[in-house]
Amino acid sequence: MRFGPVAVSEAEGSILGHSVAAGSLSLRKGVCLTGAHVAAMAEAGVASVWAARLDPGDVHEDAAALRLAEAIAGPGVAVARPFTGRANLHAEAAGVLVVDREAIDRFNRVDPAITVATLPAYAAVAPAQMVATVKIIPFAVGETPLVTAEGIGRAGLVRVAPYRPMRVGLVSTVLPSLKPSVMDKTRRITAARLKPAGAVLLPERRVPHEAAAVGAALRGLAEEGAELSIVFGASAMVDSGDVVPAGIREAGGRVVHLGMPVDPGNLLVLGDLDGRPVIGAPGCARSPRENGFDWVLQRLLAGLPVGPDDISALGVGGLLMEIATRPQPREAPEPVGKRIAAVVLAAGQGRRMGGPTKLLAEIDGRSLVRRSVEAALASRATSVTVVTGHRHDAIEAALSGLAVTFVHNPDFAEGLSTSLRTGIASLGEVDGAIVLLADMPLTTSAILDRLIDGFDPAEGRAIVVPTNAGKRGNPVLWARRFFGALQAIEGDTGARHLIGAHADLVAEIEVGPEAALDLDTPEALAMAGGRLVD
Repeated sequence: MRFGPVAVSEAEGSILGHSVAAGSLSLRKGVCLTGAHVAAMAEAGVASVWAARLDPGDVHEDAAALRLAEAIAGPGVAVARPFTGRANLHAEAAGVLVVDREAIDRFNRVDPAITVATLPAYAAVAPAQMVATVKIIPFAVGETPLVTAEGIGRAGLVRVAPYRPMRVGLVSTVLPSLKPSVMDKTRRITAARLKPAGAVLLPERRVPHEAAAVGAALRGLAEEGAELSIVFGASAMVDSGDVVPAGIREAGGRVVHLGMPVDPGNLLVLGDLDGRPVIGAPGCARSPRENGFDWVLQRLLAGLPVGPDDISALGVGGLLMEIATRPQPREAPEPVGKRIAAVVLAAGQGRRMGGPTKLLAEIDGRSLVRRSVEAALASRATSVTVVTGHRHDAIEAALSGLAVTFVHNPDFAEGLSTSLRTGIASLGEVDGAIVLLADMPLTTSAILDRLIDGFDPAEGRAIVVPTNAGKRGNPVLWARRFFGALQAIEGDTGARHLIGAHADLVAEIEVGPEAALDLDTPEALAMAGGRLVD
């Protein structure tokens, strides 16, 4: 293939290398130029274009991409119509993606013009999800490298192992320290994990935390037709002689592998009972967040074998996100205490108020911002930080005489998240922070103290949210572990999505309408008995 500038008079039959726009004429790159195109460009005053001219033996990018995609597509994978040198491959059913990594590497080394990219090996995929894409870099590729790559791909380098609708047994051991509500939640989360695979969860068996009881339960499930069984121990496995692995042996099975180089998920047990897999779940599997348990479970649900070598190979990429609920986090545990900082966001422009600075509006002779800050000072919060931005001098003057720390947000016009980031970043050694909106005049010190009373990260109450008739409002108390995530929020938005993502760590405190009233408009201010003063 030859690529470079070509006189328009000689461009017919070539492939346009860069888009052309001249007057009303618009041609996209990649178009095969016809006589009509050439005439239109000449009329528009275009003298030359960048174009590709194919030599004998060259294969057009779309044809080449289609040939290669069809070569590498294995069972369970469909190839879409090619376009602009690209052919996408999609899963035909839900399952697990199986990739021949070594062959993919050889395929991509054939010629720089030939590329294929895939999802990670053993990724869980949904029907119609893209699993790979073949892309030809230039507008054509030679027949010789194309044939070589086709030869590598003939074995079907990418396939989807579809899920099998298994009957799955669940055993949970019981200790006085494990709440029934935690076990109920674990069963619901497990059922949700199994749902994409169409698996059927058999009735749960709850037994004493003893090897003999686990063994009997596993044997009973096998007799009921369980094709895969999961055991949640009331305490984590720490040795091959511990309750869960010992229970697998009591049932007549064998322990295939203990532990895995995936974190969270280290303390997984893999066993076999009469040719049917048994998983001793790590504690992190009680959370819906992805962990090593998911990786093993998904493969087994797709009928893929998992052995010691497969588990040992999971270390690279096996360091996953921290799970806040795990009993022993990777980082040092937070100190026990309730050193709670109050962060008052008072940087906004209040555009909906129509001009005057909203936070300086008064109710009963006190500005909105002063009412909010005085409530924070009267609470058990150990410090009060006020984030300023719009008219910061006036806001600071309205708070004169109060024992607060001011931090200025120069980027306040970019949205609420910048003030949240500024406030959280300014805090010292605290256990948590209550984030207050300065335009909520009904927030009292008593409400703030109720939120602080409800805060207990060790008991799973790491985010405390006030509600009005069950509907969540503000202010919200956050444990220190979320400070990084709060500082990562962007735009004119709050942290509602974080609350949704950590529903298992949320404690709701019903406080009434005080959680919902914020004053954004002159009408709302008037109804609350307030008035604008500037």
